[in-house]
Amino acid sequence: MTGPPEVAGSATQPTPASPSGPGAAPRWWRRYVTDVITATEADSAAYQRVTSPARSAQRTALVLVVSAVCLTLISFLGRGRDADWLVTGLEWAGLDSLAGDLARHLSSDGNPPFNRLMLWAGVSVVGYVVLPVLAVRLVLRERLRDFGLRVSGVARSWKPYAALFAVAMPFILLASLAGEFQTRYPFYDLAPAEAWWPYLWLWWAAYALQFAALEFFFRGFMVHGLKQRLGIGAVFVMVVPYTMIHFGKPLPEALAAILGGTILGFLSLKTGAIWWGVALHVAVAGSMDLLALAHQSL
Repeated sequence: MTGPPEVAGSATQPTPASPSGPGAAPRWWRRYVTDVITATEADSAAYQRVTSPARSAQRTALVLVVSAVCLTLISFLGRGRDADWLVTGLEWAGLDSLAGDLARHLSSDGNPPFNRLMLWAGVSVVGYVVLPVLAVRLVLRERLRDFGLRVSGVARSWKPYAALFAVAMPFILLASLAGEFQTRYPFYDLAPAEAWWPYLWLWWAAYALQFAALEFFFRGFMVHGLKQRLGIGAVFVMVVPYTMIHFGKPLPEALAAILGGTILGFLSLKTGAIWWGVALHVAVAGSMDLLALAHQSL
């Protein structure tokens, strides 16, 4: 498959003015919901007018299959307690010494909890990024910046993300009072009297990088890869697996992923970029960890 021909229109371009006055939707709703739906559906219709149904279906199938493969590999290979696959792979490659060192670091030597978390973060970053990038560049033959990685004009689009963080913080504060929250966060448990440096800070850096990869996968690759055929429906298709990766977390957090994933999907279509979504995710996760640490100290 080759890249689609250029089509006019984009969710990031201005749209016709919406009605105002009594009974009209709030301005923010029109700007971030109605106008995004209108522009995205117009782009989808334009794409399908100049693209054969077979080619459009192939593109959609590629994005969905790659997404399913990535999520499956991350789920099964990112389990820090079950890294036999990596140890066996190193042994198969003749790297017996390295395989032995890895097995020890994950079970007894050094800091096994930290090492298992870093393995999970590494598998997640690779899993969320490598296959989607190869699919975009080698199969679709398109530009990565068209999959949420554009940078031009991004600095001006911070306001809705800041508003989302302000709205989320009271709920995070309330959730942090629950025992289930305090037993789950932070993911890296400090030992008694353990300093934050180096392990906690190194874990936070890897955690942030994982969020960047996650945002590219869900709000970049999936949303922008599916929008040509599915229109605004691409956001809701993306939200299903995004919610599922939150299974096993506290119920309020899993439910919040449905709303949060939808909002971030709309904003990705609006801005054409994922970067402020990454910042929001890091800010929320950092706040959750800091609140959990504060409760532990009390």
